[in-house]
Amino acid sequence: MLACTRLCSRTIFSAFRTSPVAAVGQLQRGLSTQTDGEERIASILKEKFPLASKLKVVDISGGCGAMYEVHIESSEFKGKRTVQQHQLVNQALKEEIQGMHGLRIFTDIPK
Repeated sequence: MLACTRLCSRTIFSAFRTSPVAAVGQLQRGLSTQTDGEERIASILKEKFPLASKLKVVDISGGCGAMYEVHIESSEFKGKRTVQQHQLVNQALKEEIQGMHGLRIFTDIPK
């Protein structure tokens, strides 16, 4: 995790070595678009949970892909306890999880 932290920190610090206005622009662009990892995870979850009404994937590791937060709302979770819902998400992301330091999962059932 230390190497990842250094890599992510370097990305942020290198943005600030340019002018402050350019650095803010770089960071805003980074915040407004999905990373490749976010897109990959979202794509897998859309495939595994086709009835999902809401899906949000966020790289919370600063952009280096070490930790993600997933918010998913699907009727496929109906009748399942929270731990079972999370197990389904973990199973869907089994391959990706191997390369992560952590994953936060938030599940819900549509109202």
